[in-house]
Amino acid sequence: MTTPFSRIGGKKRTDGVSADRLPPGQYIPRGWPVLHYGPVPKFKPDSWDFKVFGGTATGEERRWTWADFGRLPRAEVNADFHCVTKFSILDSTWRGVSASTLLSLAPPSDAVTHVMVWAEYGYSANLTLADFASTGTMFVTHKDGEPLTAEHGFPLRLVVPHLYAWKGPKWARGVEYLTEDRRGFWEERGYHNRADPWLEQRYSYQEAPGDGPEL
Repeated sequence: MTTPFSRIGGKKRTDGVSADRLPPGQYIPRGWPVLHYGPVPKFKPDSWDFKVFGGTATGEERRWTWADFGRLPRAEVNADFHCVTKFSILDSTWRGVSASTLLSLAPPSDAVTHVMVWAEYGYSANLTLADFASTGTMFVTHKDGEPLTAEHGFPLRLVVPHLYAWKGPKWARGVEYLTEDRRGFWEERGYHNRADPWLEQRYSYQEAPGDGPEL
């Protein structure tokens, strides 16, 4: 499955990129900058697992070992990547397991409205169920045909092309189904609960009523 998520057309910028191709305030860097909070974890394939838990339709947790996860169906998406620190990476090909595949294998209950994506060291990011189920949302293992490096999230990171990149944690380890919204790591520390780059939703002070739980 390959899906374009880039906005193309319109006036050209001085760097040759269409003016409506980038969200407000974004620029194209040289290379792919490395940004994250805390140290890079060591990958231990024998003990690594991935869990879906919380408000599942059956009430039971679903778990995959690294070998199990490697056997799940793979998909590809061509999508841009927008970091809240204002850089954007255009036209990347991401390969991995789509969020929709996990939703089909471990369906949420009808009461679920949001998810919390968990990563190493207890890092977390919250999403609406609709954003998580979006066509381009994917737990990726490869970028442009190459495995992710450890600094960029190997063995697994979430990519949510239509939101700022902090909504896609590196070193992902699980998904919790929620029946009400709950702020994740950066959302509790002043980042916007929704994180739409096209609306430039960077910080919590920009939130409108209903955008997220009270801080």
